Amino acid sequence: MSRIGFSRRAFLRRTALAALGLLAPALRAAAEAGVCVYADGALAQYGFAADHPFGTDRQAAFLARAATEALVPPTRGSRVARRAELLHFHTAPYVDRVAGAEGAGLTALDGGDTPVVPGLYAHAATVAGTALAGLEAILAGACTRTFQPIGGLHHAGRDHAAGFCVFNDPGIVIEALRKVHGIERIAYVDIDAHHGDGVFYAFEEDPQIVIADVHQDHRTLFPGTGRAEETGLGAARGTKLNVELPPWSGDAAFFAAWPRVLAHVERFEPEFVLLQAGADGLKGDPIAQLDYTPAVHARVARDLSALADRHAHGRLMAFGGGGYDRDNLARAWCAVVRALRG
Repeated sequence: MSRIGFSRRAFLRRTALAALGLLAPALRAAAEAGVCVYADGALAQYGFAADHPFGTDRQAAFLARAATEALVPPTRGSRVARRAELLHFHTAPYVDRVAGAEGAGLTALDGGDTPVVPGLYAHAATVAGTALAGLEAILAGACTRTFQPIGGLHHAGRDHAAGFCVFNDPGIVIEALRKVHGIERIAYVDIDAHHGDGVFYAFEEDPQIVIADVHQDHRTLFPGTGRAEETGLGAARGTKLNVELPPWSGDAAFFAAWPRVLAHVERFEPEFVLLQAGADGLKGDPIAQLDYTPAVHARVARDLSALADRHAHGRLMAFGGGGYDRDNLARAWCAVVRALRG
């Protein structure tokens, strides 16, 4: 760990903690606007070593930026998902494998992208449990929309980890909506630079789950999936949309494609909307090659909020997803929160 890196993380942590006390008026404004932001110390622990792209300082970077913009600090805390809740989406052998990974001496859950670190099971279950807490808050009327910066772990499959993702919190929310709350018609929109394969293929044959995924061309970026011709299988054909953008595409290319994405989701009149608002599409991200500005995230969050108002009683959950340049993710996620507040 470098001295510079330690100082930067310490500064972000101090600024984030200060934000909790200094922005009480903004907290009240957020509550009145119906937006709940989920971020606390336990949630921030999901991450890996200091030299890993998905470090544990990502939430603090967002909170520090929120403080400087007089935006919204966290309004609600995390909770740990129960094993039964993880099983809404994941297989029992996989959940047990994660739970026993430390004791078994595993160094990674996959080929190396997702290392086994102390407390990994608890940290990953906290991401999933917090997403379920946000869902429960919306359905109870405590808020209309949520934003969870450490969430949107869209690469995890039902029986495996992948791409920094242990438990797939959007997938768990989708299954909870159906199995627990009886909400069937659900839209999942993903603007992360990487294709959300863990969600897409889990529901590829399900006609009730509408998916729109805008990502960098599959031939140029992990996980190498999400071809434009993949539109769903069987009865679900036509309910899935993959939009691939060439490397170095910027706002103009995204905005040219966005009306098609919005029309696709609108056509199915979803009862609930989820947004994976990964920030790795912004220019300068160290592991992706798109050239967006935060205007993309603002537009998407604003348009999906309006769509949710039309069809889903305003119910929308947004997740931070990827993004590995700290300034980029902070700017993009602040743009999302501002748009959710209207």
